[in-house]
Amino acid sequence: QEKLDMSTYPVESIRNFSIIAHVDHGKSTLADRLLEITGTISKTDRNKQVLDKLQVERERGITVKAQSASLFYNHEGINYLLNLIDTPGHVDFSYEVSRSLSACQGVILVVDANEGIQAQTVANFYLAFEAQLSIIPVINKIDLKNADPERVEKQIEKLFDIPTDECIRISAKQGTNVEKVLQKVIEKIPPPQCTTADPLKALVFDSTFDHYRGVVANIALFGGEIAKGHKIVSAHTKKRYEVNEVGILTPNEQPTYKLYAGQVGYLIAGMKEVAEAQIGDTLFLYKQPVEPLPGFKSAKPMVFAGMYPIDQTEYNNLKSALERLTLNDSSVTVHRDSSLALGAGWRLGFLGLLHMEVFNQRLEQEYNMSVILTAPTVPYKAVLSSAKLIKEYGKDQITIINPAQFPDKLSVSEYLEPTVLGTIVTPHEYIGKIITLCQDRRAVQKDMLYIDENRVMLKYLFPLNEIVVDFYDALKSLSSGYASFDYEDAGYQSADLIKMDILLNGNPVEELATIIHNDKAHAAGKLLCERLKETIPRQLFEIAIQAAIGKKIIARETLKAYRKNVVAKCYGGDITRRMKLLKRQAEGKRLMRKIGNVEVPRDAFIRVLKRETDK
Repeated sequence: QEKLDMSTYPVESIRNFSIIAHVDHGKSTLADRLLEITGTISKTDRNKQVLDKLQVERERGITVKAQSASLFYNHEGINYLLNLIDTPGHVDFSYEVSRSLSACQGVILVVDANEGIQAQTVANFYLAFEAQLSIIPVINKIDLKNADPERVEKQIEKLFDIPTDECIRISAKQGTNVEKVLQKVIEKIPPPQCTTADPLKALVFDSTFDHYRGVVANIALFGGEIAKGHKIVSAHTKKRYEVNEVGILTPNEQPTYKLYAGQVGYLIAGMKEVAEAQIGDTLFLYKQPVEPLPGFKSAKPMVFAGMYPIDQTEYNNLKSALERLTLNDSSVTVHRDSSLALGAGWRLGFLGLLHMEVFNQRLEQEYNMSVILTAPTVPYKAVLSSAKLIKEYGKDQITIINPAQFPDKLSVSEYLEPTVLGTIVTPHEYIGKIITLCQDRRAVQKDMLYIDENRVMLKYLFPLNEIVVDFYDALKSLSSGYASFDYEDAGYQSADLIKMDILLNGNPVEELATIIHNDKAHAAGKLLCERLKETIPRQLFEIAIQAAIGKKIIARETLKAYRKNVVAKCYGGDITRRMKLLKRQAEGKRLMRKIGNVEVPRDAFIRVLKRETDK
């Protein structure tokens, strides 16, 4: 491939921006049009979401990874280099968005002319606003017959304080007015504040793993220049590398001679280990150390689930697949874990349920790994009161991820559960149903604001474990799909938590223990017992399946025994004869129940522990 000379683009003619919006408002489609206009990709009908490269993204029609591309555009006789980053819209991936914004000086905020402002629009706007980026509002999908751009402009003015005449009305699908967006980008977004005279300072904002070339890091240069053969050092690991290749992404990799300050591109430097390209790391030239860039707040996992190989012989393969995938998706946290029933595995922390599903799907598609995922849980905390335990843990607050570590009530002054501040944007006719749903989930209303005459924004404080499994689905079905939901972390609050054990014939089964709120324990216990009754095979003696809190039994199901028909040989005769035979059988069963222990087969565990989809 011909190498490009990037020195013709001084800092003044560089613009770095990303596209942010709610799910399905047309970010990737707008990115396609921008790529076409600037001649980065040829115009064909096949250009649908060019930047969504993963199979998961293509199948689900959503963006999961932020993707960057460099565009060349001539405006009023000057050649500009525009670096565009297309970001995901789902709340689970807002970490990707905040990371992409660190490499930008401005954003295009896309709003659907049909739907108007939705929850994620608000959340993404504030991410960009707090990063002090210039914001260009764009109203998309004006070609739809229900489109109402005037209403949307008013909403933008009311919520974000952006005057209506600044909004650009476009149709990304048909390409109407898209040129205007590029001109606005050049006029409104400032060039990066840095010079090539400074020492090299590069921020790693994303990375992928290539089987042949090792780690490919996406970098934004905040000073200096970088070329093949330079010796660089990572501020995080202090390791030295030699640069093998630098280049820009015009969606596909395009090698260049050098990269200069203000530009965004990729770098390959023989990093073999997955952990070496830490996202948020600063790279600098050997013997020219610089003050490292602030980096990123590490993502806070909201949902934990156990992951186990279906067959223990696959453990090592799964381990290497996980390492590579977590490099590409750095917001997953991984802890070793083992379970009596499922063997050795990991406890993974995800940002949300969709994130968990996508991660699982990518493991299957990209690495051919099929795994068992247990039901999702959230991290609780306990404030210890007994001096002995405080000494043992070395601190008075412990985080409980696994129910097996749940401390006894006597040694704890209070339990804490994680909460989130949820924002729901909905048409006003669904308010009643939604408020009832939120109250069922133990939520506390914080705020209610009418965006315009038929849109309402509700703010609620939710306990995280109430929304983690199926809140989003319930909200969508109540509001015929119109309500949108977004949440952010809101710290911990004290809660009445208990540990619920499952007993089989009086013996506790460790894997099935769960931590649950006191009010919900009875319903959950009953449900779990019923599901176990369906999945455990019948034995020759009866099995009592019980849910217990401490010593108190709160739910019970009985699995009847198989029994031989011992009175088949009696024809007529006295009743005492039959009673004697039945009594003898009952005694045999009682004896058997004393010595027989219940082996729960592994697939029964998997069926009970898996996500509750049948509710």
